[in-house]
Amino acid sequence: MRETRRWKDRRVAITPETAVWIRENYPDVELFVQTSELRVHTDEEYKALGFPVVEDVSHCDVLIGVKEVEPATMTAGKTYIMFAHVAKKQGYNQSFFAAMAEKKISLIDYEYFTDTSGNRLVAFGFWAGVVGAYYAFKGIARRFLKLDIPGPDQCRDMQELHHQLRQFEMPPLKIVVTGGGRVAAGALEIIREKGIAEVSPRDFLEHKYDHAVFTRLDPEDYVVKKDGSFNLHEFYNDPIDYISNFHPYLAVADVFVACHFWNDKSPVFFTADDLNEKDFGISLIADISCDLEGPIPTTIRTSSIDDPFYDIKPDDLTEQPPFSSPQHITVMAVDNLPTALPMDASRSFARDMYTKVFPALFGTDEEGVIKRATILKDGQLTEEYRYLSDYLNGKG
Repeated sequence: MRETRRWKDRRVAITPETAVWIRENYPDVELFVQTSELRVHTDEEYKALGFPVVEDVSHCDVLIGVKEVEPATMTAGKTYIMFAHVAKKQGYNQSFFAAMAEKKISLIDYEYFTDTSGNRLVAFGFWAGVVGAYYAFKGIARRFLKLDIPGPDQCRDMQELHHQLRQFEMPPLKIVVTGGGRVAAGALEIIREKGIAEVSPRDFLEHKYDHAVFTRLDPEDYVVKKDGSFNLHEFYNDPIDYISNFHPYLAVADVFVACHFWNDKSPVFFTADDLNEKDFGISLIADISCDLEGPIPTTIRTSSIDDPFYDIKPDDLTEQPPFSSPQHITVMAVDNLPTALPMDASRSFARDMYTKVFPALFGTDEEGVIKRATILKDGQLTEEYRYLSDYLNGKG
C-alpha cells in the first residue's frame, strides 16, 4: 500500500525485485500494488513485471506499508504491517491506535520482528546512520567552509553521496560518535568514506591533530556507575544508578554525531548549563538518535528533510536561523532520515523481509516471528502487549 500519513516518505517494503521473488517462491500469494505518484519505484516498474497496480486494495487480506496510515484509509478486519509507533505508548498515535482496535484490525509491527534471542530482524537503522552522517558533513561544509553541498534527498543512492563527499577537503575537526549498533555502523560507513582517521577515545581526549579525526564511544566510554563500576547488561536494563562520563569530550570535540540508544532513565550526555561553560567546544550536533526531551538539550524539536538544520543560542536555548552565528550550536534532528535515500534503504529492507520474515508470514510461523510482532489480533491486544490497555483506552 502507498504511504498516506507521511506523504513525502518514498520508501517501500516490497521492491519490484522482491515482488518477483515472492511470485516465484510463494505461488499461493497474490500481490497487488497500490498506485502511488511518490514511491521511489514507479507504478510502471511493477506493471512491467506483470503485477496489477490498483487504487483500491480493500480486497487484500494483508496490507504492507512502511509508516502509519491515515485512519480514514484503513479497512476494517484486515491485517496491517507497518512501523506503528504505538508499543512505547507514543501519545501522538493513541487515537490512531484506538481507531485500529475499533475497526478490528490485526496490527503487526516491523520493530518487533525478532529472532528467538530477541534480535531485530528488519530495520532501517543503518540508513538512518548513513543519511545522518552525510547531513553532519553537509553541516560541516556549510558552517566551516561556507560551502553548500546537495542534500541526501538530491542524491539517487549512496554512491552519489560518496561522490558529493569528495567535492570538498575536510577541515581539521574532531568528531565524536556515540553508539555501536546499526545506526552507528551506517554513520561510520560515511565517515570512513570521507577518509577521516579513527583514534582511540583516550587519544582523542589527550592529543591535538592537524587533520580530521573521529572516535566512537560505547556506553562504558560515556557513562559510569556511581560506585565507579560498569555493567553493560545492567546499564541497558536499569541505568538509574549511572551518571554521565561524557563531559571531557565536550571540551575537545567539534562535532557530535549521536547514534546511541537511550533509555529515559539513562543519564543525559550534558545539560543546558554545560553549554555556557568556557570549555564547551561542540559547535555542530547531528542528533541521529533524536530523542526529544532526552539526553541532548539542544535537540528542542525534530527537523525535516526540507529544512534539516537549526541553530541554538547557548545562553537561553532559543532557536535561531541555521548557520547564523559562530557562537550558536547548529543542530540536525531529522527524525525520518532513511526517507532521504529511499532506493538503497528500500532495497536492503525488502531483502531482509524476504529472507527473514516472509517465510513465517507466507508459510508456518514455527519460531514465533509473526506472533511476537502482532500487537492487535482482530482489534484485541495480544498477550504480550496487554500492558498497552490503558494507552489504548486513552488513559495512559
